[in-house]
Amino acid sequence: MSEVKMIGVVGGGQMGSGIAQVAAMHGVDVFLHDLDPQALSKASSSISSSIHRLVSKATLSQAAGADALKRLHFTTDLEDFHMADFIIEAIVESEDVKKSLFVKLDKIAKSSAILASNTSSISVTRIASSTTRSSQVIGMHFMNPPPVMKLIEIVRGADTSDETFAVTKALSERLGKIVITSKDYSGFIVNRILMPMINEAFFALYAGVATKEDIDTGMKLGTNHPMGPLELADFIGLDVCLSIMRVLHAGLGDNKYAPCPLLVQYVDAGRLGRKRGIGVYEYSKEPRSTKSSSRL
Repeated sequence: MSEVKMIGVVGGGQMGSGIAQVAAMHGVDVFLHDLDPQALSKASSSISSSIHRLVSKATLSQAAGADALKRLHFTTDLEDFHMADFIIEAIVESEDVKKSLFVKLDKIAKSSAILASNTSSISVTRIASSTTRSSQVIGMHFMNPPPVMKLIEIVRGADTSDETFAVTKALSERLGKIVITSKDYSGFIVNRILMPMINEAFFALYAGVATKEDIDTGMKLGTNHPMGPLELADFIGLDVCLSIMRVLHAGLGDNKYAPCPLLVQYVDAGRLGRKRGIGVYEYSKEPRSTKSSSRL
C-alpha cells in the first residue's frame, strides 16, 4: 500500500477530534465523522482553538497551523470515507456498537483501506470478524489526549497482516508517536496494568483505608505519577474505567479484575467524572468545556 494520504476518523469526542488534529498537523487530509452535528461543531471549535493556541506559543508556525486547518473536513455522512486510505474508529467502548460500525465501514471503504480501532480493551480479532477484510483490521490505541501523549499501542488481531501492521506503524511514527505492540489480550498492555491500579484505589477508598485526597497524593508523591489514580479515573470517565474492568474480568477470567462495588455505584449514580461535573471529586466550579467522551 502506498503512503496514507487521507484518513477518516469516526467519533467527534475528545479522542476522535484529538486524533484528527494530530493527523492534520502532520500533513494528512482528514474527514472527521459524527452523527451529531453539534458534536462536530464542538470538535471543530476545539481543534481550531488548540491549533491557534499552539501557534500563539510558537510551538507551531502560522503557516503550518493554517495548513492543518485546511486539511480538516467534518461530515455526518460515512459515505465520505469511500476514498480514505485509513479509517480510525474512536467511538464508545462497546463491542456490539463497534462491530456494527465496522460492518458499515467494510462496505463503504475501498478494498485497500485499513480499518483501525482505537479500542482500549476490546478484542481486535472479534471486531475484525465483523468484516470481510480481517487481515486489514488492527488496533491503534491512542492515549488521551492524542495531541499531547506520545504513545500509540498497536494491537494485532489473529489475522492482521504484516503489511497492515507495517503501514500502521509507519503512520503512527509519521504522526510523531512512539509505538509499542501488544498481542490481542484483554486490556492489551497499558490498561491491563493501569485499570487494576485504579480499581484498587477505589477498593482502598471503599474500605476506608484513606481519604481520596491522601490516596491520590500518596501515588503522586510516592510513585511520581503526574495524577493520582482517582483523579485520573475522573479524567478518563468512570464509565469507561468500569467498562474496561468488565472486559478484563470477562476476558481473563480472574476475580482480581472484578470491579470495585464503589466504582459500580458511582457509575450507577451518574457520577462519571469530569465530563459530568462529578465523579470521585466535584468539578461544578469548572467550565463545562471540560466535558469529554475520551478513554485511555
